[in-house]
Amino acid sequence: MKNKKSTSDNPATAELINRKSKWHLLGKQKALILMSVPFVLYIILFRYIPLAGWTMAFQNYKPNKGMFDQAWVGFQWFKELFQSPEFLLSLRNTIFMSLISTALGYITAIVIAVFLNEVRNIAVKRFVQTVSYLPHFLSWIIVTSLIANALSVEDGVINNILMGLHIISKPIQFLSEPSYFWNIIGWTYVWKEVGWNTIVYLGAMTAIDPCLYEAAQIDGCGRLRKIRHITLPGIKSTIIIMMIMSAGHILDANFEMPYLLQNGMIQDVANQVDMYVLKYGFKLFNFSLATAAGIFKNVVNITFLLIANSVAKRAGEERLI
Repeated sequence: MKNKKSTSDNPATAELINRKSKWHLLGKQKALILMSVPFVLYIILFRYIPLAGWTMAFQNYKPNKGMFDQAWVGFQWFKELFQSPEFLLSLRNTIFMSLISTALGYITAIVIAVFLNEVRNIAVKRFVQTVSYLPHFLSWIIVTSLIANALSVEDGVINNILMGLHIISKPIQFLSEPSYFWNIIGWTYVWKEVGWNTIVYLGAMTAIDPCLYEAAQIDGCGRLRKIRHITLPGIKSTIIIMMIMSAGHILDANFEMPYLLQNGMIQDVANQVDMYVLKYGFKLFNFSLATAAGIFKNVVNITFLLIANSVAKRAGEERLI
């Protein structure tokens, strides 16, 4: 008798079985798939379909004509963009404000998360967490108003405290001095978001094996050595992932605060790329130039994201892609 071939030896049969198993798996997860449909539609409708508007950057766009009836000008608007001193100034401001906010946000979030992890009094720990989380739920308009009032020359609480402690003899015009502006943006971002940012790191710390701390305790390690050799290495992958994600927002400096706090005396350090897009796109109706600036911003963000991911990959660390 001839030996019958098993179904696994038949490529067509094996592929059919594989397809059936995949459909069976999808059928078991249909509830999750249905739940994801609204989010997928949101991404398609509001993220991908609007990309058709990028064609305006390569046209001499006129609102009274159809999108594909415009005069095509190639990279003319991009050349004009990089020859504009105003755009280059806005680009510089955006990069520095973003770097300052990101650096301060990372350092403070990690430090506070480590300290909270070492707190043994649950009531104190919850109180600090609650107080630090609350500013996250305030809108940037409210935060900006609070900062403007706090830094006011006439009755600002900061000037009153400094003068009461005899640190300064006369009020400082914080919002009229360009050298203070980027630091104000950075520390305000820290105050608003540091509590929320610590959630990720505290979550990562809960995954660290408690036996490691017990073994270190037996070996005579103090708290600082435990933090250095156990806690920080335990959240290293989370820190790297968060840094990679931040690299993709290098030109996404907070728009609301600089826009609301700017004035004529600090305009040279307050203007940023989003303000440039707003000015030329909605005030001067030069949609082509504004679109070119927006495309440049997104391309730079994606490029930095890929570079950071590649560096992490070559270093053998965690990565997004």
